Amino acid sequence: MRDAQGTQDTQRAHATPTGPRPEPIRFFGTSWLNHDGNYGARRATVSAGSLAAVLVSCLVLRLAYEGLQLAAIGGFVAILVVVMFAVCSALAFGHTWGAFTKRPDPARQSSLRGLLAIGFLGSLTAYFLRSLREAPGESLHREEFTTAREQYERRTSKRTGNPAKRRRG
Repeated sequence: MRDAQGTQDTQRAHATPTGPRPEPIRFFGTSWLNHDGNYGARRATVSAGSLAAVLVSCLVLRLAYEGLQLAAIGGFVAILVVVMFAVCSALAFGHTWGAFTKRPDPARQSSLRGLLAIGFLGSLTAYFLRSLREAPGESLHREEFTTAREQYERRTSKRTGNPAKRRRG
């Protein structure tokens, strides 16, 4: 019985991958690593979904602008609202696009939360455009995973067996 259990434990130990594991990406899991598990279909779906979200967002903003016109608040306030959404969307686009290539600072991310909420159209557009090329954030995750894997390989390759069993000459 113990022999069979020991064999199962050994098989389980060999089946479990050692070293760093890839970080999952929203909607893709870890399929981004080897581009398996319907990766292409997921990317197409994410692209279509984010484009649909951009179009719906544009419709919502148009309805909001028409509501401002019906309220007859004046031309200055209407222009101010349009400029505010345009500037916030441009800043949100730049921030979101940059977050796909390097990890954003959590404190800065927290302070920009309101701006990103107002500029949601820019964030959605950045997500759509990035999903045409790769899973959003894939290059960042791939770079981090490769670095972690190389560090793990360097650490484990230096160790060769049990140092207590070495022969002393």
